[in-house]
Amino acid sequence: MNSAVHNVQQSLLFKMTKILKPLFIFYLLLFWVPFLSSQNATGILKGSVFENDSKERLPGANIQLAKNLIKGTTSDVNGNYILELDTGIQKLICSYVGLKSYTLYVHITENVVIEQDIYLKSSTKSLETVVVTTGKFDQRIEDVTVSMEVLKPQLITNKNTTSIETALEQVPGLSIIDNDPQIRGGSGFTFGVGSRVQILQDGIPLLSGDAGRPEWNYIPVENLEQVEVIKGVSSVLYGSSALNGVINVRTAYPRSKPKTAITISSGAYNLPNSPVNQKDWWYNNKLPGVTNVNFFHSRIIKNNLDFVIGGNFNVDQGYVLAPPPAIYLPWDIKQAFNITSKDSIYTFNRNDMLKIRGRINFNLRYRSTIEGLNYGVNGNAMYNKTNMVLAWLNDSANINQGYPGAVFLENQKMFNLDPFIKYTTHNGISHSLIGRLFHTDNQISNNQSNNGTNYFAEYQLQRVFKGLGLTFTGGLVNNISTSTSNMYASSGTPNNVIQNRSAYIQLDYKLWKIITLSGGFRYEAFKMNLQPYNTAPILRGGANIQVLEHTFVRLSGGQGYRFPTITERYITTKAGMFAVFPNPGLVPETSEGYEIGIKQGFKIGSLMGYIDGAAFNQTYKNTIEFLFGEWDPSIAVAGFKFVNTGNSKSSGLDFSISAITPETNKRFGVTMLLGYTYVNPISTTPNYVYAKYVPIAGDPNNPTQLSYNSTSMNTSGNVMKYRYKHMIKADVEFNFYKKIFFGVSYRYYSKMQNIDTAFANLETFTTSNPFFYPIHATSFWNSHNGFHIFDARLAYKISTKQKIAIICSNVFNVTYMLRPMKLEPPRLTMVQYTFEI
Repeated sequence: MNSAVHNVQQSLLFKMTKILKPLFIFYLLLFWVPFLSSQNATGILKGSVFENDSKERLPGANIQLAKNLIKGTTSDVNGNYILELDTGIQKLICSYVGLKSYTLYVHITENVVIEQDIYLKSSTKSLETVVVTTGKFDQRIEDVTVSMEVLKPQLITNKNTTSIETALEQVPGLSIIDNDPQIRGGSGFTFGVGSRVQILQDGIPLLSGDAGRPEWNYIPVENLEQVEVIKGVSSVLYGSSALNGVINVRTAYPRSKPKTAITISSGAYNLPNSPVNQKDWWYNNKLPGVTNVNFFHSRIIKNNLDFVIGGNFNVDQGYVLAPPPAIYLPWDIKQAFNITSKDSIYTFNRNDMLKIRGRINFNLRYRSTIEGLNYGVNGNAMYNKTNMVLAWLNDSANINQGYPGAVFLENQKMFNLDPFIKYTTHNGISHSLIGRLFHTDNQISNNQSNNGTNYFAEYQLQRVFKGLGLTFTGGLVNNISTSTSNMYASSGTPNNVIQNRSAYIQLDYKLWKIITLSGGFRYEAFKMNLQPYNTAPILRGGANIQVLEHTFVRLSGGQGYRFPTITERYITTKAGMFAVFPNPGLVPETSEGYEIGIKQGFKIGSLMGYIDGAAFNQTYKNTIEFLFGEWDPSIAVAGFKFVNTGNSKSSGLDFSISAITPETNKRFGVTMLLGYTYVNPISTTPNYVYAKYVPIAGDPNNPTQLSYNSTSMNTSGNVMKYRYKHMIKADVEFNFYKKIFFGVSYRYYSKMQNIDTAFANLETFTTSNPFFYPIHATSFWNSHNGFHIFDARLAYKISTKQKIAIICSNVFNVTYMLRPMKLEPPRLTMVQYTFEI
């Protein structure tokens, strides 16, 4: 066996060497062949670049010689620059993304150092947003070749976001279904396991190593620069999980002035509109409440040490009640359904459902006296007592109560440390080495506990050819995840390891200041335990053309690849009649995606913004779905399983509007983010048989065949399960004299057209069997044709340091679900107080 693995590794090494050898030669030619130096008499120009209004230093500003744009430099992390120029009068141009360019003339004298600081003013012609996720360098959002949305921290704070997924729900084209991020209908619900959307914090993956699951509560909402969302395949730069897109959470570093902010909020859930047991709803004779505290402090210590610390404490008494005690099962019934003592159903009370979270995070960066060098470490740690609810008791009288055996209690402990070192030279070459140690320890009821550690490292080399308009980005990635859990013992051991090694390059080219071209290549290699490596080359390309002053047309296409996680292949767990089944034969899914879009800038009075529209089409092979069914009645009556269901396609239209009035408007201001998404997610192989099983008392020689057609409640149009064809998102906030703020959010989800037939079969089984509580799920699904959800907020700024607000989520107290048998929160009203200096 070891010899076979060794041979596979040698073969892989030979293939990768064959591919990477020309890349290394290209690196040498590109970066290490010296340029011929000028023999003319020269002098030195040096100084710093500032933003004119805030007087903040600007790292990454470009200073170029007007007559020869190849000659230039970039300001370092401190905003300082130094440039050697020929003697005489020289014309230079200083530019920074999002600000007006500045032209200056200087007289250079031989062997003389001239100091010249530069102040750049804000642009008032259009709304300019700077992003880094699409190319791993600063770009204007209108120049990128893919669809992208940006959330600013003001929206996240003003909505009293205690966990970032509630703010992400406002992003057009994006929905969060029971922790699982969906972009443009690219996936159903999976409890977040095996996410097809890569979650990043400061460009580093933050998905759990064993399950590929986002931990939304772990993301530091108290320390955000902005959140960038790429919609569409992004595997070239960000690897396997970026099959449908990327969510990059960028944390903030200190400005020139220290900042401290404390936010305290408290409130309560209303009784749901649907009938509930009011006696059980009250928590110690009070409505169940939520209390949240955020704190944040940042400062620069001794001019070159950046320090940020933040934290969160949250107590949530919850809106989901504990399940009733399980019905006693006679021995013969237990034997018939293979229910053993290990499958005991725990009895919980109201206090057991209490959620408590504490989190602390820090950023530490040292800007060295060696010009262009900075290094540091970021970190985060969290304790989280929470619960997971797979299914409600029924869809009417006890819709907010969990089903016995379908509720799990969880205590999470996790931390990460992210060391980094970055060095940028004057001629546009930058080197960065970043890493992450991410450890999770999850203690879960019903023998589901697990712990794991993720080790991530990435070396990136980037060169900016200013005069050519060319940016080269290349990198090497090593990612190893270890996991220990009896849930994964179906692999042959509770100890499992998944390894990923990859290399990528991307070229971004700006032509004639109006055309942006982008292309990239990635080579992925995955290995799980002692299995052979699975490899895949991935390509992407795109173009953006500025056809008018504020009109940009883009076209992009790319490939995606996602390797299954440890959880998807090997999870085996059971509670009562429910189970989650393993599938060790699960294979990687691949994808190809294309889109054409247009971004149109506008200005109406002082309101500036963009209207964006895109048509997209993405196809999938070996689509992995998390499906509910009767997979093996000898183990459990029903449950979930990850399955390759054949091929599928998601196509549609995506529109958004983002706009804002400038800060200079003192009397009245508006910010808005609006969007509509139409998706047609279909199975292109509806008759493909992806599994078989033998029902209880069934004929082993005539197993039931499972396909899209045989397992779907509604096969009209071959629409995939657990998707929404229409979504509308809107958030608008008005401010008056910078003192009074009023905002409204709106979300519309059309009817979920298709779910598993196993839900109906489960209803029939439990209704006719006196030993189980009747489960009702399909009547709620059938009787609701979509959901309209409104949130509202009103704030008053008491002084420059203090603000008080009332925030109400689900204003009309709509009873709704985003996936079967899972109630979403009823009305929640909070009072928020913010103190900032």
